[in-house]
Parts: sequence; C-alpha cells; structure tokens
Amino acid sequence: MIRARVQPPHVVNIEDLRRVAKRRLPRVVFDYIDGGAEAELTLRANCSAFEAVTFRPRCAVATSACDLGTTVLDTSLSMPLILAPVGSSRLFYPRGEEVAARAAGAAGIAYTLSTLSGCSLEDVAAAAKGPIWYQLYLVGGRDCALSAIARARATGYSALVVTIDTPVAGSRERDIRNGVKELSTRKFVSMLPFVDQFLTKPRWLARFLADGGLMKFPNVVVRGEGPMLYADVGTALEQSMVSWDDLRWIRDAWNLPIVVKGVHTGDDARRAVDAGANALVVSNHGGRQLDGVAPTLRVLPEVLASVGDRIEVLIDGGIRRGSDIAKALCIGARAVMVGRAYAYGLGAAGGAGVARAIEILRNDLIRTLKLLGCASTAALDRSFVDVPPDWLRSTRQVRAKRAPRAGRSSPRLLESSLKPKGDVI
Repeated sequence: MIRARVQPPHVVNIEDLRRVAKRRLPRVVFDYIDGGAEAELTLRANCSAFEAVTFRPRCAVATSACDLGTTVLDTSLSMPLILAPVGSSRLFYPRGEEVAARAAGAAGIAYTLSTLSGCSLEDVAAAAKGPIWYQLYLVGGRDCALSAIARARATGYSALVVTIDTPVAGSRERDIRNGVKELSTRKFVSMLPFVDQFLTKPRWLARFLADGGLMKFPNVVVRGEGPMLYADVGTALEQSMVSWDDLRWIRDAWNLPIVVKGVHTGDDARRAVDAGANALVVSNHGGRQLDGVAPTLRVLPEVLASVGDRIEVLIDGGIRRGSDIAKALCIGARAVMVGRAYAYGLGAAGGAGVARAIEILRNDLIRTLKLLGCASTAALDRSFVDVPPDWLRSTRQVRAKRAPRAGRSSPRLLESSLKPKGDVI
C-alpha cells in the first residue's frame, strides 16, 4: 500500500513526492524539509538557475543504452548521484537515516549521514550495504568530534564531509512560526500552542511515538552528559564554527578522503585544495543559511575555473529532475548531491519513497541523455548546453591557468565554450 502511494500515476516526479509528503507530515516537519532562510530567495534561485541553462542536443544519434556509471573519490557509483546529509530524518519516518541509507545502497549510490542524525552511525552503516560518508559538525567540541571520527573510521565510512557554512544556523522563519524551539523544550505550557500540528496527523504521530518520540543525537556524545538533546543543537552550532585551521587536525584524525561542503566562491575552492581536501561541494546549504547568495549552479563555473583538475567538484541545491543532473555534469561537476528530493520521498513513504525518488532521477537522466544524443554521463560536456553569459564574469577574473583534465575543458575552454553562439544564449 505504501509503495503504491508513490508509483505512477500518483507520483511521476519529485514535486509529486513533495505533495504526498506535505499531506502525510505535520506542518512543522514538512516545513523543516521544505523551507529555507529568511525570504527564501536563494532557495528559489537554486531551482530557477537550472531553467536558465538550455540544452543543445545532437539529433539523429542512436543511443539505445546509456551508461550512467561514474567514480567519486575512487568509489564506483551506478549514477553520479549521492544522497546529501539531512539532519533529523527520523522526524520524517521511523529510523529515517537507516531507511534512506538502505535505499541508497540498493540503488548503488552513496549515502551521507548527518552528524545531527537520530540514528547511530553504527546502525546506519549496518543498514547501508553500499558506500557511506559521514558529515561532520563540531557540535559538542573537538573531543566529541574526534570520537565520532574514530567511530566512523571503525565502522567503514569512506569519506568525511566537513560542512563549513554553518557558523550559526540561518533564520528559518517557517520553523520559528511553527514553534520548533517551543516544541523541542518538552515543556507542556510552551508546546501547547503548537501541538495541534501533530494531532491532525495521527498516523504520523503514532509512528513517531513508537520510534521513541523526540530524538537525541547519538553521534554527538558529550562527555559526562551523553547524547546531545534536540533542544541544545542551536546553541551548540553557534559554538562550533569550523575554520580552515581545523582541517589540519580533522585530516590527521581521519586520514581518508575529505570533502569540504559549503563552497560559494573560487577563492574558497582554492583554500579547500590548499587545506588538503580531496573533493568539494559547491553548496549554499539548500538556501537554509545565508539568504541572498548566488544559486550553486551559477557559482559552479567560477569554482571549476579556479581549481582546474586539482580536485573533484560536486554540487547540490535545487536538483529536482534528471535533466538538472545532466546540466550540472555538462558544466563540469563530477556528481551531484540531493537532499530535499529524497527527503520528500522519505516523508511520503519511507524507504519506498526514497527508492522512488532515486528511480525518478535515474529515469529522467537516461531519457535526457537519449534526447541529447549522448551515450554516457562521462561524455557530457559544455558543448551540450548554453549558459547565460553573465555567469562567466567571475571566471574571467580567475588568474590561475590550469591544464585541462581528460574529458573536461580547461578554464580557458570553459569561457569560450560557454559564449553565446549567434543569437542563442
């Protein structure tokens, strides 16, 4: 029954999963997934940026089969897609992080576990059966982070994702209006004005309570206090800013690939390389931190021009269709990370919803490749797209000249290949 809820004709795209999740979840939980910071300008811009990039297909090209396979950090993936870290996923569905990791493994892609997970990293690793990464916040302090790093290494996580864009939580106005702070206190008088959101979703509430109710964070174990409480996270984040200097001791403790997530500019991309990162994610936290920053797809050309072939570049933000994945790959991303797309699926139908989200993106991507006349994601390049010329202004300011990667264009070729051809922009 749950699986049928997310199959055609009920669900044919990610927006359909969003609508199902909205019906099933309390408003406070759905808005936690769906919302962004302040006026949500960046949240909307992340999506609309993909509309500004148009395709240039090769027609009359036979593409009976398409190869989506790729490698990221020497790990083979069935398609260039990684599930991004989404905190508190147990709010969406019981044992949410384990459910999502299991679906990712079954699909042959990687799953990234948030520090602010309601499930222990050991339980998620046992459920995954596929590549798993661990996303690191410094909540709880350095000793707490070192403990989590050691646990992740011992349990088989293959990459550490260090998020650098959260010196303080963004002002998520939907959360404020919905009473997230009051509900997390567990004080009846404070909670009372907001509890009706739960009472209108009795099925969700029954499952939530059966799963233990409001979670603690088992991967943030504070010495002498135990797992961090949900209500303490906001204050802890403000006290746990990551600096470039922190990358040194993190790298020494981890000694496996490190991914720096939250890069907005070419300058920070170069700093990530200099700090010893093995990959970076062009990310604005899905529009949930600083509102008014540029959409990630627009920043991608600048970042690529600044680092050349020195590091693998991933991107997240606004990806809702397989054609969005194709556009990001054409511009030069190694792979994409998605958060909301699978979180909607998790909220809609648990593991069946996550699997359906991945299936939608996979089928979309195959169809896009065939319509482009391209036999594989590895063959996608900038000749398949037209990009707004004003996106190139920042790339012209990049002074470093890099040698081209095999199968990728150099910064100089990047600029020339993205120039408008005739009247086409």
